[in-house]
Amino acid sequence: MKIANIVLAGTVLLTVISSAALAQQTYTGMITKIDRTRGTVAIRRDESGTVGSSTGGAAEEFRAQDRSWLDAVHAGDKVNYSITETGGMKTITRLQKQ
Repeated sequence: MKIANIVLAGTVLLTVISSAALAQQTYTGMITKIDRTRGTVAIRRDESGTVGSSTGGAAEEFRAQDRSWLDAVHAGDKVNYSITETGGMKTITRLQKQ
């Protein structure tokens, strides 16, 4: 029973660590829409490694952690960004114009 508890605790620890590392991943994309009143931005993520594809996927809407970031970018800008997800809403934790 002790071994099962140790294995379970180790699995939970690895899951938490891997999800935290995934949340810090940096993405690149193009801003398609900005709503400064709601503090949201829609970004179409750049797809890499797809042969024969000229368009990326659908744009995804995110809440900006800091609304002042939205003043520095415009629709059509290429950006690097990081996101986290809490309560079903994805929030941009870093937004940088390329």
